[in-house]
Amino acid sequence: MNFRIIAYIVGWVCNFQAIFMVLPCITALVYQEHEFFAFLISMILCLIAGIPLTARKPKNKVFYTKDGCVAVALSWLALCIFGSVPFVLSGSIPHPIDAFFETVSGFTTTGSSILTDVEVLPHCILMWRSFTHWIGGMGVLVFLLSLLPLAGGYHMNLMKAESPGPSVSKLVPKVQQTAKILYSIYIGMTFLQIVLLLIGNIPLFDTLCIAFGTAGTGGFGIRNDSMGSYSTYCQIVTTIFMILFGVNFSAYYLILTKKIRQALKFEEVRYYFGIIAAAVLVIGLNTMHLFQNLGVSIQQAAFQVGSIITTTGFSSADFNQWPALSKTILVLLMFVGACAGSTGGGIKVSRILILCKAARKEFQLYLHPNAVKKIKMDQKTITHDILRSTNIYLTLYLLIFAVSILLVSLDNFDMTTNFTAVTATLNNIGPGLEIVGPMGNFSSFSYFSKCILIFDMLAGRLEIFPLLLLFFKGTWKKF
Repeated sequence: MNFRIIAYIVGWVCNFQAIFMVLPCITALVYQEHEFFAFLISMILCLIAGIPLTARKPKNKVFYTKDGCVAVALSWLALCIFGSVPFVLSGSIPHPIDAFFETVSGFTTTGSSILTDVEVLPHCILMWRSFTHWIGGMGVLVFLLSLLPLAGGYHMNLMKAESPGPSVSKLVPKVQQTAKILYSIYIGMTFLQIVLLLIGNIPLFDTLCIAFGTAGTGGFGIRNDSMGSYSTYCQIVTTIFMILFGVNFSAYYLILTKKIRQALKFEEVRYYFGIIAAAVLVIGLNTMHLFQNLGVSIQQAAFQVGSIITTTGFSSADFNQWPALSKTILVLLMFVGACAGSTGGGIKVSRILILCKAARKEFQLYLHPNAVKKIKMDQKTITHDILRSTNIYLTLYLLIFAVSILLVSLDNFDMTTNFTAVTATLNNIGPGLEIVGPMGNFSSFSYFSKCILIFDMLAGRLEIFPLLLLFFKGTWKKF
């Protein structure tokens, strides 16, 4: 274990955290809010922690997969701990566990909240909540890699540990250049959504918060009804961008480099859009009686399907009141999630495809025992390592899911609430059903349950392995 390089990386994350807080500070100055001092003190604390760790570059810059996973997990914990300080100091969320829950939910782009009335919060706090989505969406370590040449060829291990999906590949030979390309696409799409929302006469503050939440597929709303009171134009623009941010960013890179045919061959992306289209059609028809006409029901269905499958978590209607079929489809979409290599959460469409292809292969082997069958995706053979890691991921996912429901049930809420609360947090979605529905929140849970759900949010965002490695004794041995 290269402890020095891990400390160096965590230190830079703390330093960047201080820079990130400049935006809410500016917001506080614009609206003349005294919470400015809470952010100023938090920035100082971040720098006090970060500067000593980064003052001297480590001599040994080499680190492997284990070191990368530990660095990512500790960096995210540091990010969330320091990110929660402004909530406590400002008095917006006085209790540390509640503040930590809200911050973890922000950075992991979950969007689950313990707040019962967000409209009473100062503008700077609302901006910080939404901005945490944008920071966590693409990943703070990916941002770090785009600016700092950390460790030669070994820093691919950082990207693998933080980026979502069964496998991570470089878009170009250099990892730092890949990180820059990803963030360029991310920033460009965010800017485009901001422009389109401004064209629709959405106030600048609202536009920034909505765009940050959409880009990071987070879902913190700045109104108590989330997106319900915004115009149809705003909802349609947000729907389109939620779905676009759920696409594998590698497809966008191929389109930008004029390799459109290659981009269209992405199986995962094709199935992703196919699932969305089928779900929108069924839910639109199933909820038609609740709206003025089929057009409105399709538009509302598209918003909720886009929000749930990309794990954004915005809501334009109380789908808690929708028919059982529609609610069941939305719950199933919570598990499916977006594409690998996107800002979305969930199991990922690619993993679902790999598992389905593996099951099909097993059936074929039962029929033809001597046949040699290979699992392929995008005309490439799925290696045994990817298949093994997918199976292990699903096993750990189900284990964490089952244990979490068991522990959360100690609060004695109904089964639907417990089940969807864990589903919403482990898949980084935000709202569930019943008490934690789109018009509800997580404030009713005990602090113990909130800690379980905090673990679930972090495990879901970091794809389980980096976080669990922290609990193994062998991880901390210095070789």
